[in-house]
Amino acid sequence: MTSVPVDSTAFAVFDMQALDAAGFDAGVASAGDELAMVFFWDVDCFNCEIAKKAMLAQPDAIRVLGLRWFHSNVYEHRELGKRFGLHGVPTWFFFHRGKRLGRATGWHGLQQFEAAVKAAREKIRAV
Repeated sequence: MTSVPVDSTAFAVFDMQALDAAGFDAGVASAGDELAMVFFWDVDCFNCEIAKKAMLAQPDAIRVLGLRWFHSNVYEHRELGKRFGLHGVPTWFFFHRGKRLGRATGWHGLQQFEAAVKAAREKIRAV
């Protein structure tokens, strides 16, 4: 089996902070009042690479969402995959003030991603 190389360009372009299990909660809490987004990915994940390429193809549309970005390699940090019940990647989790608001699984295009962000923001307003 040939390994898919991990392209870390999206992590840099969107200023995604890497999180491990030990620093996960503190990292997410550091977003304060911002809507935090954690991108869970894995090595040898073709769909993760496709998602990153799609995001990089429209960086302004992603930036305008106003997210505080984090990422975690669940291949390396398996305990996070277990903690969040991940059955596949890519998966994005939304957090506000450390509270989990929801998730988006798989990249189904920018429009659906925007809808997931909107739904997370509506949960914040509802509180």
